[in-house]
Amino acid sequence: MTFDLLTALATFALVTVITPGPNNLMLMASGANFGFRRTVPHMLGITLGFPCMVFFVGIGVMQVFDLWPISYTLLKILSVAYLLYLAWKIANAAPPKQANAEGRPLSFLQSAAFQWVNPKAWSMALSAITLYATGRNLESVLWVSAVYVAVSLISTTSWTVIGQELRRFLKNPERLRIFNLVMAGLLVATLIPVLWPA
Repeated sequence: MTFDLLTALATFALVTVITPGPNNLMLMASGANFGFRRTVPHMLGITLGFPCMVFFVGIGVMQVFDLWPISYTLLKILSVAYLLYLAWKIANAAPPKQANAEGRPLSFLQSAAFQWVNPKAWSMALSAITLYATGRNLESVLWVSAVYVAVSLISTTSWTVIGQELRRFLKNPERLRIFNLVMAGLLVATLIPVLWPA
Protein backbone atom coordinates (compact mmCIF):
# COMPACT_ATOMS: atom_id res chain seq x y z
CA MET A 1 0.00 0.00 0.00
CA THR A 2 1.41 3.38 -1.01
CA PHE A 3 1.95 6.17 1.53
CA ASP A 4 -0.71 8.33 -0.14
CA LEU A 5 -3.27 5.52 -0.03
CA LEU A 6 -2.37 4.71 3.57
CA THR A 7 -2.79 8.38 4.55
CA ALA A 8 -6.18 8.50 2.83
CA LEU A 9 -7.22 5.25 4.53
CA ALA A 10 -6.11 6.50 7.98
CA THR A 11 -8.04 9.74 7.50
CA PHE A 12 -11.14 7.90 6.31
CA ALA A 13 -10.90 5.41 9.18
CA LEU A 14 -10.43 8.09 11.84
CA VAL A 15 -13.36 10.14 10.58
CA THR A 16 -15.64 7.10 10.46
CA VAL A 17 -14.78 5.79 13.93
CA ILE A 18 -14.62 9.09 15.84
CA THR A 19 -17.99 10.45 14.73
CA PRO A 20 -21.00 9.72 16.96
CA GLY A 21 -22.50 6.27 16.56
CA PRO A 22 -23.63 3.38 18.74
CA ASN A 23 -20.13 2.43 19.92
CA ASN A 24 -19.11 5.95 20.87
CA LEU A 25 -22.38 6.84 22.58
CA MET A 26 -22.21 3.64 24.63
CA LEU A 27 -18.58 4.35 25.56
CA MET A 28 -19.41 7.87 26.69
CA ALA A 29 -22.32 6.56 28.76
CA SER A 30 -20.11 3.82 30.21
CA GLY A 31 -17.35 6.33 31.06
CA ALA A 32 -19.90 8.52 32.82
CA ASN A 33 -21.55 5.65 34.70
CA PHE A 34 -18.59 3.36 35.43
CA GLY A 35 -15.41 5.41 34.92
CA PHE A 36 -12.46 4.83 32.60
CA ARG A 37 -10.85 1.79 34.24
CA ARG A 38 -14.03 -0.30 34.32
CA THR A 39 -14.77 0.62 30.68
CA VAL A 40 -11.39 -0.64 29.38
CA PRO A 41 -12.67 -4.13 28.43
CA HIS A 42 -15.52 -2.49 26.48
CA MET A 43 -12.99 -0.23 24.74
CA LEU A 44 -10.73 -3.15 23.83
CA GLY A 45 -13.66 -5.16 22.53
CA ILE A 46 -14.38 -2.39 20.03
CA THR A 47 -10.71 -1.67 19.27
CA LEU A 48 -10.04 -5.30 18.33
CA GLY A 49 -13.54 -6.54 17.49
CA PHE A 50 -14.30 -4.05 14.73
CA PRO A 51 -11.02 -4.61 12.83
CA CYS A 52 -11.68 -8.37 13.03
CA MET A 53 -15.07 -7.74 11.48
CA VAL A 54 -13.43 -5.63 8.74
CA PHE A 55 -11.02 -8.48 8.07
CA PHE A 56 -13.78 -11.07 7.72
CA VAL A 57 -15.83 -8.75 5.53
CA GLY A 58 -12.75 -8.25 3.36
CA ILE A 59 -12.09 -11.94 2.90
CA GLY A 60 -15.64 -12.67 1.81
CA VAL A 61 -18.21 -12.86 4.57
CA MET A 62 -20.45 -10.57 2.51
CA GLN A 63 -21.00 -13.44 0.08
CA VAL A 64 -23.32 -14.91 2.71
CA PHE A 65 -25.76 -12.07 2.00
CA ASP A 66 -25.54 -12.79 -1.72
CA LEU A 67 -26.21 -16.50 -1.20
CA TRP A 68 -28.98 -16.03 1.39
CA PRO A 69 -30.58 -12.58 1.03
CA ILE A 70 -32.87 -13.32 3.98
CA SER A 71 -29.78 -13.29 6.22
CA TYR A 72 -29.45 -9.54 5.64
CA THR A 73 -33.04 -8.98 6.81
CA LEU A 74 -32.44 -11.16 9.87
CA LEU A 75 -29.26 -9.23 10.70
CA LYS A 76 -31.18 -5.96 10.41
CA ILE A 77 -33.92 -7.20 12.78
CA LEU A 78 -31.34 -8.47 15.26
CA SER A 79 -29.42 -5.18 15.07
CA VAL A 80 -32.50 -3.06 15.76
CA ALA A 81 -33.64 -5.29 18.63
CA TYR A 82 -30.22 -5.33 20.30
CA LEU A 83 -29.71 -1.56 19.96
CA LEU A 84 -33.15 -0.95 21.50
CA TYR A 85 -32.21 -3.28 24.37
CA LEU A 86 -28.92 -1.42 24.94
CA ALA A 87 -30.73 1.94 24.81
CA TRP A 88 -33.14 0.65 27.47
CA LYS A 89 -30.19 -0.44 29.65
CA ILE A 90 -28.54 2.98 29.31
CA ALA A 91 -31.79 4.82 30.05
CA ASN A 92 -32.24 2.75 33.21
CA ALA A 93 -28.62 2.73 34.41
CA ALA A 94 -28.19 3.04 38.15
CA PRO A 95 -26.39 6.03 39.70
CA PRO A 96 -22.59 5.51 39.94
CA LYS A 97 -22.58 4.29 43.58
CA GLN A 98 -25.30 1.73 42.84
CA ALA A 99 -23.74 0.94 39.44
CA ASN A 100 -20.50 -0.03 41.17
CA ALA A 101 -22.39 -2.62 43.17
CA GLU A 102 -25.11 -3.69 40.73
CA GLY A 103 -24.29 -2.73 37.18
CA ARG A 104 -21.37 -3.45 34.94
CA PRO A 105 -20.18 -2.14 31.59
CA LEU A 106 -20.08 -4.32 28.50
CA SER A 107 -17.35 -6.96 28.61
CA PHE A 108 -14.65 -7.44 25.98
CA LEU A 109 -16.58 -10.27 24.30
CA GLN A 110 -19.92 -8.47 24.45
CA SER A 111 -18.55 -5.32 22.81
CA ALA A 112 -16.57 -7.31 20.21
CA ALA A 113 -19.68 -9.33 19.34
CA PHE A 114 -21.76 -6.14 19.22
CA GLN A 115 -19.85 -5.05 16.11
CA TRP A 116 -21.66 -7.74 14.12
CA VAL A 117 -25.07 -6.20 14.90
CA ASN A 118 -23.97 -2.57 14.77
CA PRO A 119 -25.40 -0.94 11.60
CA LYS A 120 -22.72 1.78 11.54
CA ALA A 121 -19.97 -0.85 11.83
CA TRP A 122 -21.36 -2.73 8.82
CA SER A 123 -21.51 0.46 6.80
CA MET A 124 -17.94 1.42 7.75
CA ALA A 125 -16.55 -2.06 7.07
CA LEU A 126 -18.19 -2.31 3.65
CA SER A 127 -17.05 1.19 2.67
CA ALA A 128 -13.48 0.67 3.85
CA ILE A 129 -13.07 -2.63 2.01
CA THR A 130 -14.74 -1.30 -1.14
CA LEU A 131 -12.55 1.82 -1.23
CA TYR A 132 -9.19 0.64 0.12
CA ALA A 133 -9.01 -3.11 -0.50
CA THR A 134 -10.55 -3.22 -3.95
CA GLY A 135 -8.69 -6.39 -4.97
CA ARG A 136 -9.73 -8.12 -1.73
CA ASN A 137 -6.23 -9.57 -1.48
CA LEU A 138 -5.03 -10.56 1.97
CA GLU A 139 -2.36 -7.85 2.21
CA SER A 140 -4.73 -4.96 1.51
CA VAL A 141 -7.42 -6.37 3.82
CA LEU A 142 -4.83 -6.70 6.60
CA TRP A 143 -3.72 -3.08 6.04
CA VAL A 144 -7.28 -1.82 6.34
CA SER A 145 -7.84 -3.89 9.49
CA ALA A 146 -4.57 -2.74 11.08
CA VAL A 147 -5.34 0.93 10.45
CA TYR A 148 -8.70 0.44 12.14
CA VAL A 149 -6.98 -0.98 15.23
CA ALA A 150 -4.90 2.21 15.54
CA VAL A 151 -7.70 4.70 14.95
CA SER A 152 -10.18 2.74 17.07
CA LEU A 153 -7.81 3.02 20.02
CA ILE A 154 -7.81 6.81 19.60
CA SER A 155 -11.59 6.97 19.29
CA THR A 156 -12.52 4.61 22.13
CA THR A 157 -10.13 6.35 24.51
CA SER A 158 -11.44 9.80 23.57
CA TRP A 159 -15.12 8.97 24.00
CA THR A 160 -14.54 7.16 27.30
CA VAL A 161 -12.52 10.08 28.67
CA ILE A 162 -15.30 12.49 27.64
CA GLY A 163 -17.77 10.33 29.55
CA GLN A 164 -15.51 10.11 32.58
CA GLU A 165 -15.02 13.88 32.62
CA LEU A 166 -18.78 14.35 32.43
CA ARG A 167 -19.04 12.11 35.49
CA ARG A 168 -18.05 15.04 37.74
CA PHE A 169 -20.93 17.10 36.37
CA LEU A 170 -23.27 14.12 36.59
CA LYS A 171 -22.79 13.41 40.30
CA ASN A 172 -26.26 14.82 40.78
CA PRO A 173 -28.60 11.81 40.23
CA GLU A 174 -31.10 13.93 38.31
CA ARG A 175 -28.43 15.15 35.87
CA LEU A 176 -27.18 11.60 35.39
CA ARG A 177 -30.72 10.40 34.73
CA ILE A 178 -31.22 13.11 32.09
CA PHE A 179 -27.81 12.29 30.55
CA ASN A 180 -28.65 8.58 30.35
CA LEU A 181 -32.03 9.31 28.78
CA VAL A 182 -30.39 11.59 26.19
CA MET A 183 -27.73 8.95 25.42
CA ALA A 184 -30.44 6.29 25.07
CA GLY A 185 -32.42 8.59 22.76
CA LEU A 186 -29.36 9.29 20.62
CA LEU A 187 -28.61 5.57 20.42
CA VAL A 188 -32.15 4.93 19.18
CA ALA A 189 -31.72 7.82 16.71
CA THR A 190 -28.77 5.99 15.13
CA LEU A 191 -31.35 3.49 13.85
CA ILE A 192 -33.07 6.07 11.65
CA PRO A 193 -30.77 5.49 8.63
CA VAL A 194 -31.25 1.73 9.04
CA LEU A 195 -35.01 1.80 9.28
CA TRP A 196 -35.62 4.62 6.78
CA PRO A 197 -32.70 4.70 4.32
CA ALA A 198 -32.48 7.78 2.10
